[in-house]
Amino acid sequence: MPPTNDTVFRLAPFTYIHVLDVTTNITRVEVGPNTFIKQDNEKVIEGPNGMVTIPPRHYVVIKNPALRNDAGDYVYDIVADQKQIKLRHAEKEIRLSQDPFALFPGEQIVGQITPLTVVPTDTALRLRAILDFKSSNGNQYVAGDEWLFKGPATYTPAVEVQVEDTIVASVIGPNQALCIRARKDLTDSKGVSRVTGEEWLVTDPGAYLPGVFEDVVGAINAVVLTDSRALHLKALRTYKDVYGKERKNGDEWLITNNVTETHIPDVYEEAVAQVDITTLSNREYCVIEDPCDDKGRPQLGSKKLVTGPVSFFVQPGESLENGIQQFYILGEDEGLVLKAHELFEDTVTDSTDKVIRRPGDRWMIRGPTDYVPRVEVEVVEIRKAVPLDENEGIYVRNIQTGKVRTVIGQTYMLNENEQLWDKELGSEVEALLAKAQDDGVKGPHLVRGKQDSHQEKIKMSRVKHRVVTFRVPHNGAVQMYDYTTKKARVVFGPELVVLGPDEQFTKLSLSGGKPKHPNVIKCLCLLLGPDFCTDIITIETADHARLQLQLSYNWRFDVEHSEDGAAKLFTVSDFVGDLCKAVASRIRGAVAGVQFDDFHKNSAKIIRTSVFGTSADGKVKEEFRFPANGLVITSVDIQNVEPVDQRTRDALQKSVQLAIEITTNSQEAAASHEAQRLEQEAKGRLERQRISDQAQAEEARKELLVLQANSAAVESTGQATAEAQSRAEAARIEGQAAVDQAQLKAQAMKIEAEAELQRLQSARQAELDFIKQSNALEVEKAAKMADVEQARFASMVQAIGADTLQAIAVSGPETQAKLLGSLGIKSTLITDGKSPINLFQTATGLLGDMSQASSSVNQ
Repeated sequence: MPPTNDTVFRLAPFTYIHVLDVTTNITRVEVGPNTFIKQDNEKVIEGPNGMVTIPPRHYVVIKNPALRNDAGDYVYDIVADQKQIKLRHAEKEIRLSQDPFALFPGEQIVGQITPLTVVPTDTALRLRAILDFKSSNGNQYVAGDEWLFKGPATYTPAVEVQVEDTIVASVIGPNQALCIRARKDLTDSKGVSRVTGEEWLVTDPGAYLPGVFEDVVGAINAVVLTDSRALHLKALRTYKDVYGKERKNGDEWLITNNVTETHIPDVYEEAVAQVDITTLSNREYCVIEDPCDDKGRPQLGSKKLVTGPVSFFVQPGESLENGIQQFYILGEDEGLVLKAHELFEDTVTDSTDKVIRRPGDRWMIRGPTDYVPRVEVEVVEIRKAVPLDENEGIYVRNIQTGKVRTVIGQTYMLNENEQLWDKELGSEVEALLAKAQDDGVKGPHLVRGKQDSHQEKIKMSRVKHRVVTFRVPHNGAVQMYDYTTKKARVVFGPELVVLGPDEQFTKLSLSGGKPKHPNVIKCLCLLLGPDFCTDIITIETADHARLQLQLSYNWRFDVEHSEDGAAKLFTVSDFVGDLCKAVASRIRGAVAGVQFDDFHKNSAKIIRTSVFGTSADGKVKEEFRFPANGLVITSVDIQNVEPVDQRTRDALQKSVQLAIEITTNSQEAAASHEAQRLEQEAKGRLERQRISDQAQAEEARKELLVLQANSAAVESTGQATAEAQSRAEAARIEGQAAVDQAQLKAQAMKIEAEAELQRLQSARQAELDFIKQSNALEVEKAAKMADVEQARFASMVQAIGADTLQAIAVSGPETQAKLLGSLGIKSTLITDGKSPINLFQTATGLLGDMSQASSSVNQ
């Protein structure tokens, strides 16, 4: 509590204050209950404070404690009749439970009031002396000494002692041990002297409290050993184990249940692994490398054969070569190829004869039997007979002579000096063979114009030691070349080709595509036709008109199925390319001397004549024959003719237009002639009708005369009656004649009008067709002119450049107007979007005069 200016201090019981006499500079303690009146030369520097109360089984540490004499009384210094307590400066004192006490001036409490430490059973405190002192039981300790305070007990602390650690006893169970390490030289609980760093095991079951200089390394559990499990140990130093055997540093051994049921590895033992028992059945065996002798020492470099039934542990240093293996059970079609590594005496199978096997010897054991190889023998290979059909075979190579032969159509087992030989054909031939097996044999005519990508996609699944066979289709031929005899043979289909060990297929690389390119088609079989191929060639006429022709040739091979005829077939490696080049050369030579118009009219005849030639009587031949390989071209078909240059295209277009105009005029003339013919026919019919009418009129007049005569005859009976009757009859006849004449005239006019109408319809239709074609040409012309104008405008904009346009755009309206005028724009509208403008007549100015534009388009 800080000092106050009060004069009277009423101290309650168990309180105190520190009073300083400023005259003598001595501080004393005033204890209550008391009423203290402060003098003028006094000053209260501490308090009032409660006295220090230590409960039972507690303690407190006091720094700079007051000095006491042997009788336990405080010691004072008397200065000017004033007593001042003496302190043990820089020292500490532990005070236990007692009556409440006041702290003298200079005394301080370190920390808090702390309960005493209770040490339970199987526990100890490791203490270390920090000062030389003598304990209450008379033991003399030097600074640095360490000892244990074991429980059960209550530890009373001392200022000279420091608690380093609390040690708890370790419980050791059955089949368990505790590994202890000495931190310094000592004598353990059994009276055995230990040196610093030494380790040992404590195996007595129960609680074990390590000594002050003992460290617990860890607990070690015992390994339970069974009939099928053993423990592999390794010595870390030379010592004698718990079974009384001396072990050298680095020794390794097994502990089995024949020695003990459980084993706790010693501190000088390393448990390498737990080893399971190895069990062999009556059909199993194994080979032990570096087997151990009776003393457990491995015999390096040696081997031992163990056959079942048996069970054993693999000793340290031993290993199983290839593990547990099964007996070799051989059937009637199986055998074993063996090889000797060492010299030994062997027994011949199914005999008691002995034979000497030398290193490197090879022999074979055939079934049915079972076999266990000796340690001196290596099983090179398990052979099995290969069943072969009459069209199947294998390639067999003798490893002693190196000769390769084929075995076909029988079940065959290789002997010890033979092996299957893989025949390599090359990736392209492999792909062609696989393609022929998958899709059937395809000649070059079936895959023309395509690059055969099957070679990249097919997976090579052919068994290479199998005899290579190839089915030659009908009317096909395949050539094989024997590199040993340096002869070639050709097989005509249908036939099955069997490839010999030293034979290779003749691979055909033919031209393909349109136009023909070399090395496009790959094949093994040459089909003899008849077939066709298509090619595109470019020709030039005498008037330098370049045309592109698409031609189709029908071809076949005309050779005898003999050795001489077969030799001709494959003399030309690329007969397709040779055929196309030869035909194209003849056609170019013939067309070069012909005008375009003549070739356009007589192209088929010119090409057939150039290809086949003419006979003595001037007729075109029926075929064109290649004597080198017997190839015959039987026909040439022109599939398409197209001009190559633009000039020829324009001329051809003009010719078409002229033909259209001629056709139009011809139709118009025909229509006019037909109209005239119809008009003449109508006039003729009108004239005939007029003549007929006149004849009828004469006939009527005759009748009139007859009637007049009759009238004259009966005139005497009544002139008035006769005259009336005659007039009436005459009027009737005249009216009938007028009616008939009017009808005939109307019919004639109708016929004439229909003829004129038909003539006009024909003329108008011809005129409409001509106008439509003219308009189409004008539209095409206008479209092309628009494209040209668009390209011109784009090139102008590109030539000016975006940067230039931007600079001009920001340079003002006048510059913009000039720019737009230079670009060919006659009208434009520029506004900032804020000021109102009149758009009533703007569209006319922007789009121009549409009537003028339409008239210009029609022109």
